[in-house]
Amino acid sequence: MDFSLTEDHVALHDAVRRFCDGEYPAHQRGNAEDAALAARRRMGLAELGVTGLTVDPDHGGSGYGAVETMLVAQQLGRALGGAGWLASGLPAAALIGRAGSAQQRAQWLEAAATGEKVLAFAVGEADARYDIARLAVPAKETGDGWSIDGTKTLVFDGAIADAFVVVARTSGGRGDTHGLSLFLVDAKAPGITVRNFGTIDAREAAHVTFNNVTVSKGDLVGQAGEARELVEAALDRANAALCAESVGALGALLELTAEHLKTRTQFGAPLAKFQALQHRIADMLIALEQSKSMACAAAMAVDEDDAQRRGRFVSAVKAFIGDACRSAGEWAIQLHGAMGMTEECRAGHYAKRMFAINMSYGDATWHLQRFTAQRLDKEAA
Repeated sequence: MDFSLTEDHVALHDAVRRFCDGEYPAHQRGNAEDAALAARRRMGLAELGVTGLTVDPDHGGSGYGAVETMLVAQQLGRALGGAGWLASGLPAAALIGRAGSAQQRAQWLEAAATGEKVLAFAVGEADARYDIARLAVPAKETGDGWSIDGTKTLVFDGAIADAFVVVARTSGGRGDTHGLSLFLVDAKAPGITVRNFGTIDAREAAHVTFNNVTVSKGDLVGQAGEARELVEAALDRANAALCAESVGALGALLELTAEHLKTRTQFGAPLAKFQALQHRIADMLIALEQSKSMACAAAMAVDEDDAQRRGRFVSAVKAFIGDACRSAGEWAIQLHGAMGMTEECRAGHYAKRMFAINMSYGDATWHLQRFTAQRLDKEAA
């Protein structure tokens, strides 16, 4: 694999880094945002082209792929920024761009790319545990459309969404590989209840309940009952970006921790002089370098037209980086001592963001099981 960057890649990387340095001061990174600040930052990302990074240029986007997304995600992870960009700009927009009708693309993609509208991806369910085949919220056909009835959990940015891309079951039962469909549902449709809550990393998600919400045939995205492969591809793309974001956060956390050990003294000597602590920093550096390479491999696999290879790479990388970042986050907090648990110390904020990423769209354990199952299927074939 060729990991070298082009001039365009370097320019994109530097532009996002400058934006993050200006919008996310080091001493405020990881703090909760009020609505006005979040909206201002979201529009700044839109002006930079981040919210429309993967949207087709015909609909106001940049038309970039997973490698460019990786570079952006790393910088946002370094600054603990970008709340609201991933859920709207990757899984939701990607699904509309790939399977949506001409009307759906024209109505929503440019608005999402420019930051005018926010899309949310409503996929998770309490009893599904990351497994797409176990999704069971039904969409019953009514003759002139469908009626969606059920609750979607952990919908990122659900409270500020203008529309939801909803995965619902139009046929079959829990565990069936077919029968899943996608619907584009206006957030103001009658029967929708949004219960917003804060997450561990000072961001927001919501449980969204659809109480017999009526959608028309024009709200169907793609073919009825054929959404599973589309959803898997969108989630793999989102997970690759999350892995890259973890890499950025881990790099910043390593810098913070190393600086702390150089400046904090005990027994008349800097903490960095103690060999046991040097070993921990070395472990974090090794984890960072391995994670960088694996995030690159995942991004390149996502851009390839091989669903099986993409799934194996993304799951392998998410499993490795999830475990590596959890360990590194715990080490960093320990190396900071009691202050590592305070709100004023940035180390805890970075650790919490990495913990939250690990639990998003499949944790390390689930992705390890997915990778193992795919590997066994390949060997059996």
